[in-house]
Order: sequence, then structure tokens, then C-alpha cells
Amino acid sequence: MGLQIGGWSLMKKYDLLRSGDSIVRVLEIQENQILIINCIKQLMPVWVKSESLESYSECIEDELSKVTGFTTADVDTLDADQRRIMYRRYTMIAPILSFVADEKVRSQLICSTAKEYKVSKQTVRSYLCCYLVHMKITALAPKKRQKERELTQDEKHMRWALNKFFYTTKKQSLMTAYTMMLKEKYCDVMGVLAEEYPSFYQFRYFYRKTRKMQNFYISRDGLKNYQRNSRPLIGEGAQEFARSIGVGMLDATVCDIYLVNDAGSLVGRPILTACIDAYSSLCCGYSLSWEGGVYSLRGLMLNIIADKVAWCKRFGISVRKEDWDCDMLPATFVTDMGSEYKSENFEQIAELGITVVNLPSYRPELKGPVEKFFDLVQESYKKHLKGRGVIEPDYQERGAHDYRKDACLTITDFEKIILHCTIYYNCQRIIQNFPYTEAMIAAGVKPYASCIWEWGKSQMGANLISIGSRELVLTLLPRTTGRFDRTGLKVNKLRYHCEGYTEQYLSGGNVTVAYNPEDVTSVWLLENGSYVEFVLIESRYKGKILTEVQELQNGQKTIIKSAEKDNLQAQIDLAQHIEAIAGSVSGHMDVRMKNIRSTRKKEQNRCHQDYMKEERKHD
Repeated sequence: MGLQIGGWSLMKKYDLLRSGDSIVRVLEIQENQILIINCIKQLMPVWVKSESLESYSECIEDELSKVTGFTTADVDTLDADQRRIMYRRYTMIAPILSFVADEKVRSQLICSTAKEYKVSKQTVRSYLCCYLVHMKITALAPKKRQKERELTQDEKHMRWALNKFFYTTKKQSLMTAYTMMLKEKYCDVMGVLAEEYPSFYQFRYFYRKTRKMQNFYISRDGLKNYQRNSRPLIGEGAQEFARSIGVGMLDATVCDIYLVNDAGSLVGRPILTACIDAYSSLCCGYSLSWEGGVYSLRGLMLNIIADKVAWCKRFGISVRKEDWDCDMLPATFVTDMGSEYKSENFEQIAELGITVVNLPSYRPELKGPVEKFFDLVQESYKKHLKGRGVIEPDYQERGAHDYRKDACLTITDFEKIILHCTIYYNCQRIIQNFPYTEAMIAAGVKPYASCIWEWGKSQMGANLISIGSRELVLTLLPRTTGRFDRTGLKVNKLRYHCEGYTEQYLSGGNVTVAYNPEDVTSVWLLENGSYVEFVLIESRYKGKILTEVQELQNGQKTIIKSAEKDNLQAQIDLAQHIEAIAGSVSGHMDVRMKNIRSTRKKEQNRCHQDYMKEERKHD
């Protein structure tokens, strides 16, 4: 949409305009008014009459950078912390972007966002204006932190007093902690206060500057009380923060069908794990396996970013790209309180800039889209697979039919069925109650999840993160502490090596390492947000899983331990033999010290043997 003003070219949405030292960006265009934001002052957007912009001319991004002195960085130049903070800030303002033109709704969303993320409304406005001025997500990245200055001696005393007297379950007051600090650090042996000491206002300022509320609650009230009464609560339902695509809801269920293996033996019921976009209800990805927990989550994450056309082709299923066009991770994951979602492995995904929201236990209605997906998929296949291992409602009743005997499908057969059901769910199931907007009706968006998803991707609030499969897998690998020493990098009692780390081998020290329990051939050192591969030195363990290596190591220890007694007895016997021989020789003989060389030569000749001659004698 464009607008002709004065005698210059057609004005378009997101154009930059300049008049003297004033630069504005066009955000919305209506018949006789335009929504702009002042790029210099970075105030909230305002509607102005189109005639007021007649003195403005077109402007380029370089002019804006020159005037403001602010240059947006390339995303590849940002470190892991900068990317994480950048995506978190964008996640904070993403729901507001679609309502920038509506001042009332915009203000309400800013208030709710500030309350949800426990920041000031001005902070939310600042992030929103910064993004609207530059229209690049990298504008939200923080500057690289300078090295923090060292604490002064007074500040060290304050920190010590806070940790010892304030952050404890005794719940001492700040004044009490201050008084105890003066008594312990600023009084002589007679208890007389020194001439110079920090004031209480300085002590309180240091406390407020360094305070972390989580540490405050946990240290004074205990971890359990914090989790029950003080931890952050994210709204009343997922729909509150799913105003655009990019909020994935995760869950898993045990399928209502028994399966067999290729040999026809009963295996059991598979586990289906899925990620559903809360806004469009599109199935972003799934994982069907016999294992749950973190293993199934790892498979789910890889499936989300996979090329779905190629994935379906592996099962002989043809699908159009637009029917399942999801190859990026949602920037927000909504989960329940399952142990796999609270595990350290899964929480590591936050390093990619993803926000993980844990909903309360036993509240499935708060993640209704994913629960609905499981219901619809199981309803779709169960009516066609009766008598083939599908479980009926009476399976737990006394005298009910044993549905395990009906099992005939393998997990590969069943996965093809799940794929067909998912494709139908995504691009052919009509979503009856979706809250259509005027823009969606004008665009003719069909009431299918895939169509809503495609439309949502083109909107400003879309919040998806592109990530490679290798980086994703490495991020989700379990981690442990490794140690450098002269023999290499020691991880899980194995030694690893990588060129260029000679200094670390000599200096030693502990580091964080990601490892693959399925193959100990390599580990990856976490260094400045990147992963450096180290290769196994002990080749006999290459290609083995960690449990096999541990069994071999334990077996070797057992054998060595069983031989310890015999070894001790052998040492005792050796000592006895040596002492017996030494005791048979008189110890006080006069040793002649002259002509040592000639004596040695005579002894050589006396003891010299012709080994070939000796060999012929034996023949």
C-alpha cells in the first residue's frame, strides 16, 4: 500500500523520511493519515496528517545510522549471550507488533508484558521503539559487555555481610546485616568503630544493585517454598502469549495401539511426542519411538527443523512444501512439569534464544492445542484399525478382550499412518473457531492450519528461530565436567585430544563438555558459546557406547583387584629370595680397586659364549 504526497515518489510502508535533522519511519498508511515513529527521539508511534510530511524526502538506512550513531550488527557476529538476549527481547515485544497502530490495545499489551516479564513498562516501550526504528531484530541485541571492574574492599565486605547475615533462613534485617558487618570488619580488638566506614545508605545501594530476587527468596525461604509460592507464573492460559506464530506447545502420549516387531513379536505401545503451534495449531513436528523422556525430545526437535517433503518421501508419502512448511524452531516452548522438560539437557535449548515456559502440573487445559492434536490423530486412525491392536475403552475392565493378541502393525507401518493423519490435520482439517481478523479475511486465508501458518509467517509478530541440525544436537547433548592434564582432556575416565590446546594440557583446569552416550569417539568442549570437537585417544574404545566402556573399565578393575593378593605374596617371596642370596655372601671381603679394566676384560672372556656353538650341541 502506498500514498502520493506532494510532488515526490509514492510513499510505502516502512519507508524512512527525512526533513533536516528529523528522521521518521512510516509504519501504517491510511487515507489521510500516517502512523510514524520519530527515529531520533524514539518515542512511541503517532498518527499524523499526511500533509505534515510534505516537507520530508526519502532517506536511506545509512543516513539513519549516521545521524543516530547506531549501527545494527550482523547476527553472525553476535555471541551466544547476545543472541539469547536478543531473541528474548523480541519474544517480549512480538505480540505487540501486530497492534502497534491501535493505541489502546498496544498500551494494554505493554502493561501485561511488563507484568509478565517483571520489567518496567518503559523497558518494553524502549525495546518496541528500538525495533520499529531499525526494523531489524539485531537492533535488540545488547552491546558486548566490558570486563567488570574488581570490587573495592568495602564492596567485598558488603558482599560478605549480605551472604553471611542477610541471605540466610534466619531472615535478619538489612540493618542487622549492616551492624554485623561493622562489628566484624570495621572495629578493632576492643570493639571500637574505625574512623572511616561505609554508611548504611551505601550498604543498601550495594544490596539493591546486586540483588537477585530468586536468590533472595531461595536463601531466606528455602527452595521448596520458592517453587510453591514465589516462582514466576506465566498468565492463566497459553492463549495469552500466542498472539502470533512461534509459541510451540510440547507434550507426549502413549498411543492406544499395540505394535509388533519385524519378527511378529509383541513390543508394546509406542510413545508419540509432538510440538503444536499455539496460534495456528499446526503440527510443527513429531517423534514416534519406544523411548520417552529427553531421547524423544531430541528426536522431536530434529523433526521440527527437518525438510518435511524429504521426511515424508522416506516413507513413500508425497506432500507439497506449503502443506507442511515448518523448518524452524518456535522461539517459545510451553511444557508441563514433566521431568524430561525440567531436565538440564532440555533447559540447555535456552542457549539458542528459546524461552521455555513450564505450566503447572495437572493442568492440560492450559495447553489445549497439543492435547487436541493427540485426540484428533487417535480418533482418525482408531476407527480404521479396529481388530489390529487398537485399544478399546473396555481394555481395563475385567473379562475384556486382550487387544495385544490383535497386534499386527510394526512401528514403521504405524508411523506412515501417523504421517497421513498429521498431513490431514495440518492442511485438510477445518478449524471452525479460529479468531479471524479483518486482514485475514481480506487475504482469503483458508481455515486450515497450514494456511494460517503460512499467513502468520508473513506477519510482524512471527517469532521463529532458524538453527542447523548439528548445533541443535550438540546443544541437547548431556554435559559433564572434563579436566585438562598432561595426558589430554579427561571426560568420563577417557582421554581426548584436539590440536592447539597444548597450553591447556600443561595448565590443567576444569571445563564443561558435551558428550554422546551412544558413541564415545568424540566429545565437544564448550568454549565461548561454540563447540570444539575432541577425539578419543584410546582407540580400543572407539565406536562403543558409554555403558560398554564403563563395563570394560569395571571388568579390568575387578581382574586387577583379584590379582592384588597374589602380587603382594610375590613381592614378599621376591624379597625373601633376594635376602637369602645376599645373606649367603660374606659381607666383609677386601675389594681390590686396581686394574679394573683388565679385570673386566678377563671376566668378559671367561663368561663369553658362542651361542651358535651351543645351539649345535643341542641339535
